[in-house]
Amino acid sequence: MGGIYGSAALDPSIAFADPIQPPDLTKCGPASVTTTGPTVQCCPPFKGPDNIIDFKLPSPRERVRTRPAAHLVDKAYIKKYERAIQLMRSLPDDDPRSFKQQADVHCAYCNGAYDQIGFPETGLQVHFSWIFFPFHRLYLYFFERILGKLIDDPTFALPYWNWDSPPGMNMPAIFTDPNSPLYDPIRNPTHSDPSFMLDLDWSREDIVVSPEEQIKSNLNLMNTQMVSGAKKRTLFFGTPLKAGDAAANTGQGSIERSPHMNIHIWTGDPKQAHTEDMGNFYSAGRDPIFYCHHANVDRMWDLWKTLGPRRTDFTDPDWLEAAFVFYDEDKNLVRCKVKDCLDSRKLNYDYQKVPLPWLDTKRTPKAKKKTLANAFATKKRELTPLSAFPLVLNKAISVVVPRGKRSRTVVEKEEEEEILVVEGIEFDRGNVVKFDVALNDEDDTGVPAGPQDTEFAGTFVNVPHREKQGAPSFKAVLRLGITDLLEDLGADDDDTVVVTLVPKVGEVKIGGLKIDYITD
Repeated sequence: MGGIYGSAALDPSIAFADPIQPPDLTKCGPASVTTTGPTVQCCPPFKGPDNIIDFKLPSPRERVRTRPAAHLVDKAYIKKYERAIQLMRSLPDDDPRSFKQQADVHCAYCNGAYDQIGFPETGLQVHFSWIFFPFHRLYLYFFERILGKLIDDPTFALPYWNWDSPPGMNMPAIFTDPNSPLYDPIRNPTHSDPSFMLDLDWSREDIVVSPEEQIKSNLNLMNTQMVSGAKKRTLFFGTPLKAGDAAANTGQGSIERSPHMNIHIWTGDPKQAHTEDMGNFYSAGRDPIFYCHHANVDRMWDLWKTLGPRRTDFTDPDWLEAAFVFYDEDKNLVRCKVKDCLDSRKLNYDYQKVPLPWLDTKRTPKAKKKTLANAFATKKRELTPLSAFPLVLNKAISVVVPRGKRSRTVVEKEEEEEILVVEGIEFDRGNVVKFDVALNDEDDTGVPAGPQDTEFAGTFVNVPHREKQGAPSFKAVLRLGITDLLEDLGADDDDTVVVTLVPKVGEVKIGGLKIDYITD
């Protein structure tokens, strides 16, 4: 394993495992913004390995910090929050607690500044895999505690952007005052109007629909990403990332993919060269709303585990022992492991309770009567054969994909989730990319299925970023849970499904499609 953190031989807990290890801060390099440049410097200050301490849970005697919904905070809270951010902004740039250094944490971990320990040709990337949730939880944990220390309030808690509920489906007003330290001028100016409704499935174009239609679309997307399409851990968290793996070769979890990615792009300024600030990983942390957005992403982890007894954290030591380093409120460099952050209450924070309107939403099919997937053959729609892959997705295509199992029992469906796998996804990672996926979309109106429609299976989204310069080309994978969807379409007994891929933003190449089954 090498590096300043020792080797597996010195740590029996990882001797027979391959967990991601904290980066070697002495080898932090320039972060990449585009393929050939420019680069940015976002490495933290570092005094040497003797200054690194291991994470310890806060005392249970500490008062629990309750993170409020941003749209429900009062004037006293806003004043306190603004003062905390202003004090953080006022710290010297070389102070690891400063706003600049805290923003650079995301840049360094996400845009190729670090190599994986023992694998100098493989960058350390905290997106696109099962370490997405724990990394960002720990990142916010220390950010929040630094703010509390600066204002001498150990109960201070970050707000969360309640974008999963209609009252929060816009940019929170507390971030839109140009005279506030919470303001960032590098945002989409249209979306900075607090009355403008957020589109959780945004495709870089504002489509005028009624508020009722937009709310329905948003709530149904949330139901897909949290309930029907996230019944297995791999689908919710993302796929495993072990030492030496390239993150982009694995796969995003449902919430990371959308709405997380979409909101980043929706908030960033499309007129900037690289959709800064929120619209690019290297610059996202420069906008205070980033931390509010990710607080709600983190809240989804807590909520998901309440939705059924099978919805539990991974037990794989390669996940539990994966580790990162952060600076705490006292400028200590702290080594943290995933297993340290599984229970937010043990970290002494919780979330203000609000309604969850997406729990029981029901989508409606586009066509009044659904037919078998092979009925597409009788229509005048052109079908693309599986043999045509790999192909560039420059137009909407429909493909007949065989299923391995049909007419499964309730028990079989609980044990194994049927998934659609989109393989070999290639694209320029420095660009916004998005395509949507539908099943048995037999409507001939020409309007692709959206989140409000039963046929909508999911979406693939990329926030611009760069991996380690010179790294090999990656091929991403998209996995979508479709058991409930097939039931709702009455397609349980079909031998095949028709998969429709609809390009929305950017150029992408697809390697292939298949149906598979997963138990975890």
